[in-house]
Amino acid sequence: MRRIRLTVAYDGTEFHGWQIQPGQETVQGWLARVASGLEGAHVDLQGSGRTDAGVHAVGQVAALSIRNPIPVDNFVRAMNRLLPTSIRIMDACEVHPHFHPRFDALRKTYEYRIYRAAVCPPMRRLYVCHHPYPLDEAMMQECAALIEGEHDFSAFAAADEKDDLGRSKVRRIFSSRYRREGDELVYEVCGSGFLKHMVRFLAGTLLETGKGNLSPAAIRARLQPDFPDKAGPSLPSCGLCLMKVEYD
Repeated sequence: MRRIRLTVAYDGTEFHGWQIQPGQETVQGWLARVASGLEGAHVDLQGSGRTDAGVHAVGQVAALSIRNPIPVDNFVRAMNRLLPTSIRIMDACEVHPHFHPRFDALRKTYEYRIYRAAVCPPMRRLYVCHHPYPLDEAMMQECAALIEGEHDFSAFAAADEKDDLGRSKVRRIFSSRYRREGDELVYEVCGSGFLKHMVRFLAGTLLETGKGNLSPAAIRARLQPDFPDKAGPSLPSCGLCLMKVEYD
């Protein structure tokens, strides 16, 4: 049995997220079906994490095990020939048999893009959140830095079916910052892991600081485990992209 690691890019607009769901078109569902067809048997394919409906990726990581002796390069070409054009395997390699794309991941990096000009070009509308109104970008940068470190992000997480398991919502954020790319304000955040909708809640909360609705003290309060409410609002999924997943 061979273990294959895949780097996957996708336009999430037409998919109901990453995770397989009955009766829904998902990225994981497409990859598993195509791989199973090439293998001639069921293939269990895991990802580094779930992305929501409408979220994009340029560096999602997945892994599968197959018996097929096909060379890796040929396997990638065969997969890409059968996948929809909105999903592409960008790279693949053989790894040790116990590699797991989620449990072995050390860091994940996401970007959230806000389009700042008065008119959003139609070609960008599916990949940004349009906000042409005044923002204090220096304040957003200051507050973004407060996210760095180890915190309880319960206030920044949507309800999850796994909440009943009582798992910790403490995560470590290695970097949290903004940069300008022309008319786009890009929020880049790198962490050990992320909760459901967490990056969209972070981006929405930091947008409120730019509007003047929240202060740095309010951000600190939302990072406390006893904060009584939810942070946010959560911004639309279209502006979010999984950039890369890093391993040892």
